[in-house]
Amino acid sequence: MIGNWQLITSSQERKAAEQILNNCQQLPDIQGVVIGSGGSGGHKRWCLQPWRNLEAAAASSGAWLESIGIEVDRVIVVNPLPKHHMGGLMPEVRAKLWKVPVLDIPTEQLKTPSALLEQLKDQKSFKTRNLVISMVPTQLIRLMADPAGCCWLQQFRLIWLGGARLNEAAAIQARSLNLQLAPCYGATETAGMVSALTPEDFLSGINNCGRALSDVELKISPSSNAVEVRSKRLSSGWINGAKLQQFTNSDGWWCSGDAGQLTITGLEITGRLDWAINSGGATVFPEQVEAALCHSEGVAALLLVGLPDPEWGEQLVALVRIKPGADQQLVIKELCIEANKLPPAERPKKWFLSPQLETNREGKWERKRWLEWAQKKDCEVN
Repeated sequence: MIGNWQLITSSQERKAAEQILNNCQQLPDIQGVVIGSGGSGGHKRWCLQPWRNLEAAAASSGAWLESIGIEVDRVIVVNPLPKHHMGGLMPEVRAKLWKVPVLDIPTEQLKTPSALLEQLKDQKSFKTRNLVISMVPTQLIRLMADPAGCCWLQQFRLIWLGGARLNEAAAIQARSLNLQLAPCYGATETAGMVSALTPEDFLSGINNCGRALSDVELKISPSSNAVEVRSKRLSSGWINGAKLQQFTNSDGWWCSGDAGQLTITGLEITGRLDWAINSGGATVFPEQVEAALCHSEGVAALLLVGLPDPEWGEQLVALVRIKPGADQQLVIKELCIEANKLPPAERPKKWFLSPQLETNREGKWERKRWLEWAQKKDCEVN
């Protein structure tokens, strides 16, 4: 605790974060948490969230559950996410506010789905309550690769899925298993979830993050296509040296780093603005192209980055991790065939095999890290 503020961070980052927090001379005289934001963009910021905002977010998500027929006082909250991130902190806040049990699952335990399934069978209370969980796509995909994991997921009344976009192949598999997925969108700055798709809509084939929760307004910037959010639970600001930096405009809107569009069925995220690639005069969001290509059976992971190119301005380069036992040449050939169905600017010009390619623990791509890897690899090839 520093003043009224509790630092929520990993042990590796605590010392540096404490120093940043101690240097700030403008901490509001209210109780709250200081928690990291912006890891996927490669630039860490420390965000202030009052407890009242976290409780308001928990109340809002509870009202959303009630609106689709799930009584919050009859749930068990299951949490497999790290608590030093907003996605892992909010399940704890929800359970406390709703006055319901919470079951924390260490990340390593997800690697043994059969043990998870036995754990459910051993708990009698689980049979009389609705299980609700929050997870990221990487966790979901790994669990769906195991029959016991599929069976475990089918026990949940609702699965909030956030942090990254679910690829098409995984969405198809989840629907075939009748999983009650609720893809959602949120950020540390918004105290977590601001929109969510109902399981009914997901199972009907809709692929977006649903409509805004009751205490949230959403709009799209006409100039940048950035998603903008207005809510009473927006963060108090980021720590910037000795000062607290406000990030909302005069009308109370926060401009996120995500591009998106609002449709009749809800919010669709098209990609991160800070990782958009300008190729041949066209703006390419790598997440969209990745979603179109990564459904190949032999692909374990696929990531696109942009490297300088004299003709295209930037060229798309694909990093690929091949599944064990798959024919590398055949997989790349199939990927090239699929890529040629896309517009010219969205076709990768180079393919690099990367056996270590994977997301971080939160299921997000550390794109800066893999961009540097691709730059080094490109120099070696050339």
